[in-house]
Amino acid sequence: MKKKKELYHYLKIIFISIFLVAGFNFTQAQSSSWAVPKAAISVQNPLAKDATSIAIGKTLYKTYCSPCHGDKGKGDGPASASLNPKPADHTSEMVQAESDGTLYYKLSEGHVHTAMPPFKAVLSADQRWALVNFMRTLPNKNK
Repeated sequence: MKKKKELYHYLKIIFISIFLVAGFNFTQAQSSSWAVPKAAISVQNPLAKDATSIAIGKTLYKTYCSPCHGDKGKGDGPASASLNPKPADHTSEMVQAESDGTLYYKLSEGHVHTAMPPFKAVLSADQRWALVNFMRTLPNKNK
C-alpha cells in the first residue's frame, strides 16, 4: 500500500512538472509586475496559522509547489531549470512582504505567460490558505 502511495505521489509530481514545462513555458521576466486586484490584496486569511494548517500546507507545497519552487521555496525545484522566467523565491523579502490575500490570489489565479498555473480548480480555498500559512514559515527554515 505504501509503495502505491509513493508511486502515485511521484507520478503526480512528474505530471505537474511536464504540464508546467510543456504547457506554460512562455517568456516574461519574473520581475515584471503581477497585477493583483486591490480587493484581493486586503483579503484576510480565515485559517488560523497553527501547526495543523501549516502541516497541511507543507504537504500540499511538496506536492504542488516544490517541483518548481523547491522544497525550501528558493525557486530551485527540479522543473525550474527549464522555466523562463524562473519560479519565484518564496523566501525572498519581496514575496514575504506580500499580503496573505495577494499570495492567495496568485495561488488561485496563476500567472498568464508563465509556468505558474491557477490552483483554484485543483485545491479548495482552505487548502490554498494552508499553503499561504506554510509559505510564511519558509524564511525561518532557511536561516
